[in-house]
Amino acid sequence: MWSLSLTRLKYIFALTIFYCFLLFTSPLFAAEVLQIRSASLLQIGDQNRTYTVELSCIDFSLEDKDDARILLKSLLPRGQRVNLKPKGSKDGILIASVSKIGHPKDLTEQLIEAGFGETTC
Repeated sequence: MWSLSLTRLKYIFALTIFYCFLLFTSPLFAAEVLQIRSASLLQIGDQNRTYTVELSCIDFSLEDKDDARILLKSLLPRGQRVNLKPKGSKDGILIASVSKIGHPKDLTEQLIEAGFGETTC
């Protein structure tokens, strides 16, 4: 009845993977910034849920925290779409690498390059 060649099956499989990639990495389904709480703590919304997210792999000195928060607010205005790469959780707070959609560097790298904080990873 169904006689599909191996080449045709590979094509169908590749096409299916491609469509799944588009579906799950689309900015349409990305999380968005709701609030910057501190230099390393964000409130992120994902359709009908909200998460408290801590930036991974960064530690701030006391004098850097206020300036880092101001920079973070300028990098991430309310409604900015972001990708999250979870690294773990602590006390109900998601610890993740956060990057703006379409930007190659995550926020931790950007803050460290700007002179705020030190890497912990």
